[in-house]
Amino acid sequence: MAITHYKDLLVWQKSMDLAEKIYEAVKSMPKEELYGLSDQMRRAVISVPSNIAEGQQRSSTKDYIRFLHIARGSLGELETQIILCERLKYLEHEITYPLINQCDEIQRMISGLIKNLMQRIKE
Repeated sequence: MAITHYKDLLVWQKSMDLAEKIYEAVKSMPKEELYGLSDQMRRAVISVPSNIAEGQQRSSTKDYIRFLHIARGSLGELETQIILCERLKYLEHEITYPLINQCDEIQRMISGLIKNLMQRIKE
């Protein structure tokens, strides 16, 4: 069965779950980070499902792949910010560890989707 809408993509669903968790996690960060690191984390996490959705809605597979690369880049940015939050002691390891694992899982899913789409182009 072909995926006809981005909402049917498991990677989009999981990235939306991650977005909810990041929004919840940054609520506990210091107020001075409201327009700094926490804002940057919210932007990065929003970028992941947004670019997956935008890419899937494009008319060309090459565009789709390009947007998936952007989503994967945003995920790397977010993971770095999560690690920084732990190092700065803004978030506890018990919070950051599952978030990093989710980032890794989504990254693998995006990479698999890119690989699959690239093979379609070659065929």
